[in-house]
Amino acid sequence: MAKQFITAAEIAETLGVSLTKSYSIIRELNGELQSRGFITVRGKTSRAFFNEKLYLGKEQVG
Repeated sequence: MAKQFITAAEIAETLGVSLTKSYSIIRELNGELQSRGFITVRGKTSRAFFNEKLYLGKEQVG
């Protein structure tokens, strides 16, 4: 079973950005998920939502 959450380290590696930028991306994505009524985990975000927002492949969110 695939992991449902992606971490800052994985985002940094995938996008070639710093950990600081990765955490900024997570805050932005989690903010959008919270506004849609989802519960979020600090320091991680939905892998499906991350992929959808960054055009890496659309998966079902929620």
